[in-house]
Amino acid sequence: MTTETIHEPAPDAPADYAFTHLRHVGIAVPDYDHQIEFYTNHWGLTEVGTDGDVTYLAAEGSPERYAVRVRKSADKRLDLISFGAADNKSVDDLALRLGRGGVDLVGEPGPLQTPGGGYGFRFFDIDGRAIEISADVAVRTHRKVEEGESIPVKLSHVVINSPDPEKTVAFYERHFGFRVSDILMHPRMGRMMWFMRTNTAHHSLAIARGPHVALHHASFELRGLDEYMRGTGRLLRSGAEKIWGPGRHMAGSNTFSYFLDPNGNTMEYTTELEVLDEDTWHPHLYDFTNPEVADQWGTANAMNEFVASRSFNDPDKGLFVAPPV
Repeated sequence: MTTETIHEPAPDAPADYAFTHLRHVGIAVPDYDHQIEFYTNHWGLTEVGTDGDVTYLAAEGSPERYAVRVRKSADKRLDLISFGAADNKSVDDLALRLGRGGVDLVGEPGPLQTPGGGYGFRFFDIDGRAIEISADVAVRTHRKVEEGESIPVKLSHVVINSPDPEKTVAFYERHFGFRVSDILMHPRMGRMMWFMRTNTAHHSLAIARGPHVALHHASFELRGLDEYMRGTGRLLRSGAEKIWGPGRHMAGSNTFSYFLDPNGNTMEYTTELEVLDEDTWHPHLYDFTNPEVADQWGTANAMNEFVASRSFNDPDKGLFVAPPV
């Protein structure tokens, strides 16, 4: 395990973060009814709206109108990842800069027609994922998650797979000012995962080396360690397939329990993700063949080829195709 300065942003990267925070993730699934049942009855999200083919699910502790959007579709795909911007001018400035930089915009900035409204636009990242940026979205009346409640407080982060992660990392650095917090490496396979931040949280986005473009996992933060363990136990009792955990990572120092949802996407419960002092932080290059890098506690099942392959997911069928909603 070594500590070093990993990346310097590209010369034309934004001076500050273009995104303020992660808003929500949208997925499309063939087995729609089971997906909604899993999220509401087992995972702990709250249904806040539906039109029959699209359902919006909120985390009780978050002011975001929803944390997950599920759309009924014959094709399984990651519909979009949504980030916040400081204000409408920031949205317009970003659209102008992306257009000049050759990024493929789905449409020009304008009023959003999804719950909470707001002002924003969508574009395709370098791998073909749809990304949304928005400002002025109406907040949801939320509440404090109480002691012992083992339900998500908020969407913590999203991890994506790329067959050329170096290129994907450079794209997010150059256009949005993301900074690398830490990197995982393997002695034979090289660098394997980049943890990237758009605020002081250790990561809102991570990019993993994978055989194809796909969602690696989405992670949901629980109130604390007790709630995290209670939630992990509830999922185990429900019969959901546990992939990895419970344990505590070294990069980000957050806890982890990974489960498969009914459509084969990996979902994570976590808590205590590290908040960085950006004036003093230096990225680490972690060798994840060191057992303590994968799991500081030593309580999780071993990270092996079976565990890794479950997070490869199916190839995304929606690349460079805008979701209909």
